Order: sequence, then structure tokens, then C-alpha cells
Amino acid sequence: MELCLEYGYTSLNKYGEELCGDKVECAVNNNYTTLVLADGLGSGVKANILSTLTSKILCTMVANDIEMSDCLETIIQSLPVCKVRGVAYSTFSVIHVNNEGEGYLFEFDNPQAIYYHKGKCMNFVRKELEICGKKVFQSELKLVDGDIVMVMSDGTIHAGIGMTLNFGWQRPEIMEHLDRTIKPYMSARCVACVLAAACNDLYLDKPGDDTTVAAVRIRKILNVNIMVGPPVDKNQDNFYVAKFMDGDAKRVVCGGTSSQIVARYLNKPLRTSFDFPDKDVPPIGFIDGIDLTTEGVLTLRRLLELSEKYISVSDLTPKTFTKTDGASMLANVLFEEATHVQFFVGRSVNVAHQGLPIDTSMKMKLVERLAANLKIMGKQVTVNYN
Repeated sequence: MELCLEYGYTSLNKYGEELCGDKVECAVNNNYTTLVLADGLGSGVKANILSTLTSKILCTMVANDIEMSDCLETIIQSLPVCKVRGVAYSTFSVIHVNNEGEGYLFEFDNPQAIYYHKGKCMNFVRKELEICGKKVFQSELKLVDGDIVMVMSDGTIHAGIGMTLNFGWQRPEIMEHLDRTIKPYMSARCVACVLAAACNDLYLDKPGDDTTVAAVRIRKILNVNIMVGPPVDKNQDNFYVAKFMDGDAKRVVCGGTSSQIVARYLNKPLRTSFDFPDKDVPPIGFIDGIDLTTEGVLTLRRLLELSEKYISVSDLTPKTFTKTDGASMLANVLFEEATHVQFFVGRSVNVAHQGLPIDTSMKMKLVERLAANLKIMGKQVTVNYN
């Protein structure tokens, strides 16, 4: 069983601040994924600069297989100490794990990470180390399919202080909430958003501290092949569809002409739904052997809008898509379910678009921007043009 890692995070700025004092940095190097969450002391510009430097330096060093003790020593010695409070200007959590789920977690003054395993939140076994006179905690990671590691800044445990709660959101209560709300199908980004949104509710939409939640999840690989438009040479139709149908993958067809070509190749009927769950998105179709069949440009345009919202780290709307229009269904397949996405883009001019403000270059730009956003989500993306 092939596994892979996915990550995602969500941040809330302290109320009234334009910049977040927390920073998440991610890197994928060969088989390893490295994620660093740094929390700069205070808020605003100074905290943002310090957390950015900390996360960037630490992520780069760890991802390049430099000894963890050397990485931590470099950071701890580099960070100034607040003269008033006597604490470092930036705290951090580091996850470094490979696609088999093996690796480690290091924590320095951030709230303890939460381990979600087989439907329950639990604590890691933490080993205390002393580096440059500072207490650093190390945990070994041996993750299995469906496991999630969540790291967070202290805005989570401060949520609601003096507002909805007297003493903030205690760690056991956070874990109970996650036990109730995390579902097995949720992506790492979705899980991070669930916890951040709950914190925002406790802050009554006015966070008293920068609040960031980042998650790393190990899961099975899911390939998705998506065909957009017919090839320029009609004689290549069968060859093009054969490539699209090859391998173990979910298959999506976008566009009326593309759907007809695929239906003809498979010798299956193409049926069209008469339901309009969203008046701005054309109805979906059905072809036996194809997981999802949608209209082309208008659906992709809405999909791009959804992707822009999805990748916004400050957007707290749910990351699961329950609507049944073509764009929402496609968003769920690509954003939440897929790990690897392969586009098959035909560059033929569609005669049905003559006289409309739609051309081939528009379709190409939509695909390019979608592919870029999918990469930001951490997907492996390939685009084939025909």
C-alpha cells in the first residue's frame, strides 16, 4: 500500500493586526516532509519577522538533513531573549517525517502537539533534552494510515480568556472537541481549519492572540486523471482517451465534446442530469466507467474561485464540499481526495464557443492557475497538452 503525506494550516491574526505573528514553513525533499510552525513573541510586524526567520532557517536546515541538535543550537543561539520576560522571541514546533510515517517531532515552548490515531486524540511520549540551556522535547513518530499530527501556537489554548472562558481553552477540552469533529475523510487542511474556526468562535471573531494550527496527515495515494477538451487532431482521439484511462485513478471529464469522445471510446451512453443545484453551474453528466462528468469552462471557472478560497490560510469556511453541483463535486475530488492530479488538456477550438467570449487560451489559463493552486495545496500535478 503506497502512502504519502499531506499538510495544511490555518492562521488567525490578532484582532486589529494586519500581519500574523505566527509562521508556517513547509518543504518536501525526496521522501521527507518537513513542517515548522514558529510563534514570534507578541504580535504585529516584529513577531512576524522573527517567526518568519525562525521557520525559514529551521525548515531549510532540517529538510537538508542537518543534525537536529545543530539546527536547534543555531536557532536558539540566534534568537534574542526578551529582557522583560526572560523568554526567547520565537517558539517553534518541527515535524520531520517520511512517506512511511517514520520521523520525529521537536517542540520548543509551543503548546504540546496532538496525535490523532484511530479516531482518538492522544499525547506523544515526549523526551526532554537540554540544548544551549533550553528545554526541548523530542517525540519519535511512527505514523500509520489516517494518523494526524497537529501543532499549534498558544493562541489556541488562550482562546476565549476573559470572554467566553475564564482560563482559556484547556488542552483536554481541545482534544475532546477534535474527537467529536474530525472525520476519517478530512484532509490535513480541513482538520487545521476545524480547530482554528473553533478558536475563532471562542474569541467571538476578535482573536486576542495570533492563532495558528498546522496538521500533517499520512494517507493512501489517490491518483485523479482529469480530461479537459478534445485534442487538436481528431485522429488522435482514441490514443488520447486511452492515455487518460490508463492506470489506477479516479477519472473526471470536463466539457461536452470531451464527454462525447470518452463515451464513444468506451461504447457507453452519455446521460445528462436535469438538476440545477446551482443556477450558475451547468448540470453534470454520467458515463459508466467515469467517476465525474461535468461541463467545461464555466465549471472550471467556478472551480478556480473555490480553489482561491481553499488555499487562503485565513479562510475559515468548511473545507468539505457538500453541494451537488459540478464545481463543488469536482472541488471535493481534487482538493480533499486527490494526492496526485494529472491533467489531459486538448487544445482543439470548440465550435460551440464561436461567438462567445470563450477561447482556447482562456481554457489554458484556467488549467494553469488551477494546477498552480493544487501545487500550493501540496498535490503532485502533471499537465499534458494534446
